[in-house]
Amino acid sequence: MANNGSGSSLGPGGLDLTNTFFKPILNSDPPIPSNRCTKVSVIGVGNVGMAIAQTILTQDIADEIALVDSKPDKLRGEMLDLQHAAAFLPRTRITASVDYGVTAGSDLCIVTAGARQNPGESRLNLLQRNVALFRHIIPPLAKSSPDAILLIVSNPVDVLTYVAWKLSGFPVNRVLGSGTNLDSSRFRFLIADHLDVNAQDVQAFIVGEHGDSSVALWSSISVGGIPVLSFLEKQQIAYEKQTLEDIHQSVVGSAYEVISLKGYTSWAIGYSVANLAYTILRDQRKIHPVTVLARGFYGVEGGDVFLSLPALLGRNGVVAVTNVHMTDEESEKLQKSAKTILEMQSQLGL
Repeated sequence: MANNGSGSSLGPGGLDLTNTFFKPILNSDPPIPSNRCTKVSVIGVGNVGMAIAQTILTQDIADEIALVDSKPDKLRGEMLDLQHAAAFLPRTRITASVDYGVTAGSDLCIVTAGARQNPGESRLNLLQRNVALFRHIIPPLAKSSPDAILLIVSNPVDVLTYVAWKLSGFPVNRVLGSGTNLDSSRFRFLIADHLDVNAQDVQAFIVGEHGDSSVALWSSISVGGIPVLSFLEKQQIAYEKQTLEDIHQSVVGSAYEVISLKGYTSWAIGYSVANLAYTILRDQRKIHPVTVLARGFYGVEGGDVFLSLPALLGRNGVVAVTNVHMTDEESEKLQKSAKTILEMQSQLGL
């Protein structure tokens, strides 16, 4: 895409702020120019996969959607159900197959397939079964669409994004996970609900593991451009840290509550992933908290660990990681979250 001239400089002499706000992704390949139709493949046609496909379809994000699943009857049924709505939707070609050849030439491959936890099954055993499943999914995807971006939604998303990166051989900028993008949306909703404002006017991030060790970045929250905590302190308005922690715990427990009430989550993750697809495929260069290779960022060391950080996304996948403000306490919690994920990865033998 040609530069429109707005640039990233301020004032006479052109002070370049790009490298100040963002830290580039190392060893990434250059952007790929493309004038052809946009194709998205969704692997797994369960509740989450179909919510994603349906949202992408209604938002006119792709010219072609390919569906893949191991259950041929359900797969064909889902394809026909969407095709029969053609008169009410943007013109989109919808295909489906148990053969990964149907995904050939995809711009974006979204993986939602995953094994369900059996009663009494350990988290590690479930993870190992999902890794075995990914060995049958990722290599054929990478072979059929060598220039695609892989977006992992299957849980545990942080570890499985690492697995997808290893199995695909893709550069790190073209493998990411849905991470805490939805967690952050829930976070913004709860803050907006407390303040009675629109959630779109709230800037707030949950980072780290998509799970119990996630970190709420309270120090960088702003509403309408006003930093919340520093404003309260300046106005000498007291607040309790426990209140903040209760909001964070509500975010962590949100998915569990939905699952306990309806049996699964689907619509919110569908909108979340479709939003990521839009940002990537339309080269919107928006900042999303998604699962990326975190080594070297915010003091995270010890190995190739994937976890959620605020990242700048575009047509080439992960463009950069945002240098968002963190307190020492938040940084320590993030590094602890990274260690939690690394411990899980160390048991995979990849």
